[in-house]
Amino acid sequence: MSRNLAMVYGVLHLPSRLHRVAASSSGSSSRPQLSGSSSSGGVAKVVLKKGKTQLFKDGSPMVYSGAVDRIIGKPPPQTGDVVIVADGTENPIGWGLYNSVSMFCVRLMQLQHESTRDPSCALNIEKLLQTRITQAVQLRNNLGLPSPNTNAYRLVNSEGDRLSGLIVDVFGDIAVVASSAAWLEKHRNHVEACLRSSIHGINHINWRPSLDLLKEDGFDISSLKSSSSPLPLPLPLPERSMVVENGITYAISLEGQKTGFYTDQRENRHFISTISAGKRVLDLCCYSGGFALNAARGGATTVLGIDSSVPALELARENVILNHMDPGKVVFFKQDSTEFMKAALSREETWDIVILDPPKLAPRKKVLHNAAGMYRNLNSLAMRLTSSGGMLMTCSCSGAMTQSGKFLGILQSAAAMAGRKITVVREAGAASDHPLDPSYPQGHYLSNILLRVL
Repeated sequence: MSRNLAMVYGVLHLPSRLHRVAASSSGSSSRPQLSGSSSSGGVAKVVLKKGKTQLFKDGSPMVYSGAVDRIIGKPPPQTGDVVIVADGTENPIGWGLYNSVSMFCVRLMQLQHESTRDPSCALNIEKLLQTRITQAVQLRNNLGLPSPNTNAYRLVNSEGDRLSGLIVDVFGDIAVVASSAAWLEKHRNHVEACLRSSIHGINHINWRPSLDLLKEDGFDISSLKSSSSPLPLPLPLPERSMVVENGITYAISLEGQKTGFYTDQRENRHFISTISAGKRVLDLCCYSGGFALNAARGGATTVLGIDSSVPALELARENVILNHMDPGKVVFFKQDSTEFMKAALSREETWDIVILDPPKLAPRKKVLHNAAGMYRNLNSLAMRLTSSGGMLMTCSCSGAMTQSGKFLGILQSAAAMAGRKITVVREAGAASDHPLDPSYPQGHYLSNILLRVL
């Protein structure tokens, strides 16, 4: 064991509490030592079953309860507490945040070798939050975000940014936080403080707990705080805000779906603008018109958007005006997409480009079979509405579907049902500001496939 490693982990077998080494008179910085003993009330230790450690040593952030052999520590840890995660011989593999109720017993925050390299973050969630959010800001800056052409982007993407359960989208001067883990509600003040200090020009933080996911994580949602935190002055949080993405202006509702705007499709929307010149475009499940507006900006002759949500369509029509587009050429109608497609087929209508971006149809694996049928039927109808040689951009935002690897097979089945032949032109996922942790493939949820339809 190296000297640095011993400084961080070497005292785990001793009955002593977590403590910090005071700075020496020479001015050296203090470094924490990890300790976890059953008898002294120190940091609790979650010991994994034999044969269950390699997955987590390789970086998987979610320690499921079935992998845990025993917990050492009195009193036992509470939800949100820092704990050490150790192998069957009680040697540490890292530390994380405990949950006494969730199927995910620990969310690993830092591995052993990382604590060796950066002991300042060891067992220190406040320091780790600041470090990880700063790293997230740097990554987005390296990707050119924000920029004069785009000020709507994802700043923190949960496991992809090593902060499991935390989503942060930035919309101009507003940071919208989607919390889906109990530990985040416990450490909300620290998260907000880090966001204030890390993001330039933020006037509001809008905290939007993901209630269903928090319930699954064992959190008592009746204890939730107020959803918005104006700063530094008590400015009222607007119901709507203006953002720019790829040079297109959008009015967004902060009460809208998810965080209020789908930043994940940004690069796919831009791609549509590059292939739309002179084309007739149909945007199904259009929400606030992102694909439709990009098609219009790219030179489409006509664009039709369909959605069943009145508030979404109000935003879409407002966005047409904001971008000085011709409302006679970019039109939005309220209708169920399936009903619209069936009616359009009866009129023998077709479009050169069809975009189909339905809501999440498979929120859980157990409904994947039924969802597969819905995806097949929707795509079969959309293919029949695509002119021969035209393009269908079809999407699935269901993690269960994307991770199953079955989406392409479903599309092929839909083509057979429609009596059409398809070829794959482009495959994509979420935009580059949505990084993925390869040790946690469950973070991969968006499929965006461009098909040529013959």
